[in-house]
Amino acid sequence: METNQYLIDFYNHYDEENRLASRHGSIEFLTTMRYIEKYLKSDSKILEIGAGTGRYSHALARQGYSVDAIELVEHNIDIFRKNTLESENISVIQGNALNLSSIADNQYDITLLLGPLYHLYNKKDKQQAIQEAIRVTKPEGIIFAAYVISDGCLLNEGFLRNNINAVEYVKNGLLDSETFAAKSQPKDLFELVRKEDIDELMSDFSTTRLHYIATDGCSLLISEAIDSMDNETFQLYLKYHFAVCEREDLLGVSCHTVDIFKK
Repeated sequence: METNQYLIDFYNHYDEENRLASRHGSIEFLTTMRYIEKYLKSDSKILEIGAGTGRYSHALARQGYSVDAIELVEHNIDIFRKNTLESENISVIQGNALNLSSIADNQYDITLLLGPLYHLYNKKDKQQAIQEAIRVTKPEGIIFAAYVISDGCLLNEGFLRNNINAVEYVKNGLLDSETFAAKSQPKDLFELVRKEDIDELMSDFSTTRLHYIATDGCSLLISEAIDSMDNETFQLYLKYHFAVCEREDLLGVSCHTVDIFKK
């Protein structure tokens, strides 16, 4: 089965629209938006590559920004369009992060690559997606690239929730038996990486890293506790999370991170 078909089959049945809607799930969204808003200007033009059902694109368009979106999966595009308000200055087309040839160079102030790198399984493809995002971004523009982190997912999905058989993953070679580094294939749907992999990937680009953030931190590990918090405690937890989400000693426990860099 082709890589794209694995993704299409998955997202045709996955509730992507509500993934970030729970209280613990909202932390990833709120953290990413907090950093996007650091770099927004009144006339910022935004591109979201791999926009899914449009959670970020719609949020930004409803703040008055001009947003163009590209999404691979037609099912997601249908939901994206259904959720579009008449007041939004927004467009969405079907496309692939590896080939943005329909877009000229140096068009966008902020480019969001918040999903495609989850599903690319070799260095060449990852760098092609990153290069395309850089190409269409204006000089001095900002790119946000999201990743799924192997240790956070192993702790959460593997050992805490037992949604994967961690022992079988080691036996089958998907987890290194000594380092526990992950090895993913298209049928696994998500490419799991560590920060050193991202650093190595970015070493070939002449960009400037501004932030590397743990967007959900330990929130998936303590999701039940977060969901049961009263609002005052949750606001305090958010304040704590925002204060520590760039701390190097806590980055590895996050299931998702975002690398923020300037062209």
